[in-house]
Amino acid sequence: MFSFMAGAIFIMVFGNLAIIISISYFRMLHTPTTFLILSMVTCWYFGLTFCEIHYSFDLMLGIPSIFYLCSVAIDRFYAICYPLCYSTKMMISLTKRLLLLCWSVPQALAFWVVFSEAYADGIEGYDILVACSSSCPVMFNKLWGTTLLMAGFFTPGSVMVGIYGKIFAVSRKHAHAINNLPENQNNQMRKDKKVAKTLGIVMGVFLLCWFPCFFTILLDPFLDFSTPMVLSDALIRFGYFNSTCNPLIYRFFYPWF
Repeated sequence: MFSFMAGAIFIMVFGNLAIIISISYFRMLHTPTTFLILSMVTCWYFGLTFCEIHYSFDLMLGIPSIFYLCSVAIDRFYAICYPLCYSTKMMISLTKRLLLLCWSVPQALAFWVVFSEAYADGIEGYDILVACSSSCPVMFNKLWGTTLLMAGFFTPGSVMVGIYGKIFAVSRKHAHAINNLPENQNNQMRKDKKVAKTLGIVMGVFLLCWFPCFFTILLDPFLDFSTPMVLSDALIRFGYFNSTCNPLIYRFFYPWF
């Protein structure tokens, strides 16, 4: 099944790419018929509903990433800054509530905003803008572009930056006293610091990968949606690239994480 899907994707991408290059390069193919074929291989024909489903899942699976990183930052905060209270603060019941929050908020935000079409209120000529595009265009108006940035990126991102700033300050204090600790406690503290360092790198890479995408969503309605669709798609793919980076970070910075 995997081989079939991989083969289908390969044929889809390179087959359509071959058509585009052939028609663009060879003048003998510059006819009305071939231009219609070119349009067919570069146009979104699955309809707005399918596009909304696709975009909803993008949001639902993308936004939880930063929520989970925020939750892990809270966990490391108690482990390093308040180690004696860690077992009483970070209990299984609290972890379950954090997991529920990480999934429920993005789902509500993604499906309600997209399928209610609140994101399109006030966008003039929206039907024309999405009638035929080279991708799946769901454009957020000024209100929801700002809301998405604040709720899905800026607020949890600020929480993580604040938490890791506090962890860094506490870690420096620990470094001065670490030589006076028993060996077992010394090793545990070093392990916690290494985990915090790794997660800090994960957070930095996440912010680097996703900030351009969220910033474009915020800025685009103020520029009358003049951002090229190719650029918007590239920024979204760059955000997805974050999921490729995390395993590499864990592998090279903390193999036993």
